[in-house]
Amino acid sequence: MNESDISPKSRLVALLLCIIFGALGFHRFYVGKVGTGLLMLLTLGGFGIWVLIDTILILTGSFTDSEGRTVFRWFEPGSI
Repeated sequence: MNESDISPKSRLVALLLCIIFGALGFHRFYVGKVGTGLLMLLTLGGFGIWVLIDTILILTGSFTDSEGRTVFRWFEPGSI
């Protein structure tokens, strides 16, 4: 995985948003996936199943942003 394949978004922020507001899709809005964020909002996170899947994807480093880049770093570059 090279640098251009890694999202500038924080994996920690995405995980916290998914755990706290997962049924509302806030973590998907955060990474730019507005369409699926709206679907999660309307279905309350796919009745919880979608939230569980996204939590696992974020924890394993497989979650992607709207441009297909992996949300891999725990902190945004330059935030520390």
